[in-house]
Amino acid sequence: MINLEKSKTQMRRGILELCVLSIIAKAEAYPSDIIKEMKKSNLLVVEGTLYPLLTRLKNAKLLTYRWQESTSGPPRKYYSLTSDGEKVLSELQGCWNELVEAVNLTTQNQK
Repeated sequence: MINLEKSKTQMRRGILELCVLSIIAKAEAYPSDIIKEMKKSNLLVVEGTLYPLLTRLKNAKLLTYRWQESTSGPPRKYYSLTSDGEKVLSELQGCWNELVEAVNLTTQNQK
């Protein structure tokens, strides 16, 4: 039998990069801001998932960051898209739109 929760998790994980890049494209973002935005959309993500993803995206030169002093603790790292990140986001959005259309066409014929 299929583990439904595992299937849902895999689907969400597959679109995580697209969602994170989209959030950062709107405005420079601090990781907790990204988590809040994801939660607003019912896309739950935890720090243990987000931080490695941000590091991977930064290492791929899709993100850059700057440090900002904080009045309530250590300096904060704010992320923004690089020009390569903007290009990849655009390609991912196009791929997502094609995928949504294909899935909708396929599932609309359900009885």
